Amino acid sequence: MVTAVPPLSLRRAASVRHLGPNWYASVMGTAVVGSAGIALPGPVHALNGVFAAFWALSLLMLAALLCGRARHWARHRDQARADLLNPGAAPFYGCLAMALLAVGGGALTTGQGVIGTPAAVALDSVLFTLGTAVGLASAVAVPYLMAVRHRVEPGQASPVWLLPLVAPMVSAAVGPLLVPHLPPGQPRESLLLACLALFGLSLLAVLLMLPLVFARLITSGPLPLALTPALLLVLGPLGQSTTAVGLVADAAPGVVPAPYDRGLAVFVLLYGVPVMGFALLWLAFATVHVVRARRHGMGFAMTWWAFTFPVGTCVTGAAALARHTGLVMYDVLAFVLYGALFAGWLAAASGTVRGLLSGELLAGPRPAPVAPAPATARTRSGAVR
Repeated sequence: MVTAVPPLSLRRAASVRHLGPNWYASVMGTAVVGSAGIALPGPVHALNGVFAAFWALSLLMLAALLCGRARHWARHRDQARADLLNPGAAPFYGCLAMALLAVGGGALTTGQGVIGTPAAVALDSVLFTLGTAVGLASAVAVPYLMAVRHRVEPGQASPVWLLPLVAPMVSAAVGPLLVPHLPPGQPRESLLLACLALFGLSLLAVLLMLPLVFARLITSGPLPLALTPALLLVLGPLGQSTTAVGLVADAAPGVVPAPYDRGLAVFVLLYGVPVMGFALLWLAFATVHVVRARRHGMGFAMTWWAFTFPVGTCVTGAAALARHTGLVMYDVLAFVLYGALFAGWLAAASGTVRGLLSGELLAGPRPAPVAPAPATARTRSGAVR
């Protein structure tokens, strides 16, 4: 009997059935290589073309993923709804917002020399608006689903739960880039203070969730091997919040009245220095967990993209502190963290390419092996006969 081959359109549709929202993390991780690189202090202008190339790649990846995810919702709504009802998958919808924001912000920081200022402003305006709307929606909807539809135990707490809560913080860091392109007066001040409000919204929500994650580690032991890299996600709100207050303070002169503009500059140091200290502590804590997991056989998974965007936010946070303090140690810290970011991107990108070429990353979960039925006296006697 000849087995019928499914039509090409059906095979392509099946290939996106397991294309989850976690794939947007690859867009974020690629975009931040460019935006963090352009923020580095010192003479790095010779590499601007390289940073712009990473931004252009992230833009292409975002376009491809948006098309793939649209096809996913059109052809596989059952799987899409199952993801929303899965407490391990639903938080990744925050990655959609952050991918839009990361690419939009990169248009002004790294892509402006490629596409021109008017196009960069237009693109960032659209992506910032969409990303902020999606981020606010996910910051409300995902915790709501966890409260009323998901069934979670304290021992299931995961750093992934932070993702929808961090999205507004990315808006707070990207929004100040658009302030100079708005008409003077209330439009500029309104956007800048809205970014400060998004900063507070995200920060307080993260402070509610983070103790659950740390308590789970202390009381229930290490995370599963494949999920261990997600510990670096905690760096996201830390580095991004330091970046946000730095950029808000940079944009404040002439936008908010005195003495509030000077007060925001003071706040960068009062907030950013201790938070960056805690970020370095958590980076060391997460690193030893990852080393342990690697020794116990941790292989590649899409969670490896946690090695990129969260570390990149710490690069931009250190660069903001370097601008506002003038201290060389923050210059050095920014470059060291960028080296870690680039190494993490190479590891995540190479593993993703291998997984795509082999088909493993888009394949469905493997069914559990069925244990043979226990032998009985009847089956044993039947076998003898």
